[in-house]
Amino acid sequence: MNFTSTQPKIVVVGSCSLDLVLYTDKIPGCNETVMASHCDNYFGGKGANQAVGTARLGASVYFIGCVGVDPLGQQIMRNLVEENVNVGFVSETDKDATGTAYVTSADGDAAIVVVPAANKYLTTQNVDDADRYINASEMVLLQLEIPMNVVEHTIKKAKSYGKMVGLYASPGRPLSNEVIENTDFIVAKSSELEIIFGEDQREKVLKKYFNKVFIRDETNSTVYFDGIEMKYFRNENESMVYKMGMGDAFTSGFAIALCHQNTIEECVKFGNEVSSKVSLGKGAQTALPRYSELFK
Repeated sequence: MNFTSTQPKIVVVGSCSLDLVLYTDKIPGCNETVMASHCDNYFGGKGANQAVGTARLGASVYFIGCVGVDPLGQQIMRNLVEENVNVGFVSETDKDATGTAYVTSADGDAAIVVVPAANKYLTTQNVDDADRYINASEMVLLQLEIPMNVVEHTIKKAKSYGKMVGLYASPGRPLSNEVIENTDFIVAKSSELEIIFGEDQREKVLKKYFNKVFIRDETNSTVYFDGIEMKYFRNENESMVYKMGMGDAFTSGFAIALCHQNTIEECVKFGNEVSSKVSLGKGAQTALPRYSELFK
């Protein structure tokens, strides 16, 4: 694993929110009421998770997102600043509250409902406002909790400047051929392939997009096709306590390793290692590892 002395410059365009996690004995079924033992709140949102994840791994990070004009939005902004993420391009809207996610967690499984709220008001103009920072970056990272037209606009802009583009295609939404073609790597959940690519056969997807699509599942397993053979990597902790944010952690680690010009295999291994670390603590951002923890 190679880490150069150069600090990667990464722009993350995406969502930010607060995760409200209810701990229960079981996930309730339709028309069923269950009691929660307790509730915890964590900073989240796939965009913010990746911004914090890459910043902790040594990148210079600019985050483009949207919060509400409310105390929660200010808390999220302060947290990002404390994590050394530049929030100069995080906009505020009075049209809705800051985003939230409601999670019911039971025995390692989770049912999640995301309320995008302010995240829906992120615009292409917000991205254009950061034009010179995108042009000066090495990589742009995105997810799918923001309007699709913003995702498409950002990818088109980044590629016009010759930048690397990484996409965590979650929550699963259909991707256009143009998005797929102009993205350097795509991370996808194994359960959402048909939604994303219109094809549920894993090997067909991977062989069509070799060294570009990386499919993951909840055991921290990653599979991809290198043009010759299928590659499988798994790094599961027996003491795994929190699965939310593992995809964001993998994406962060993969992105950083790629910025440091490592091979695809090394990028996957490093992404898995970062994802494994985040599963040991509660909260999608809490246990994201720092560079100093991984390279002592």
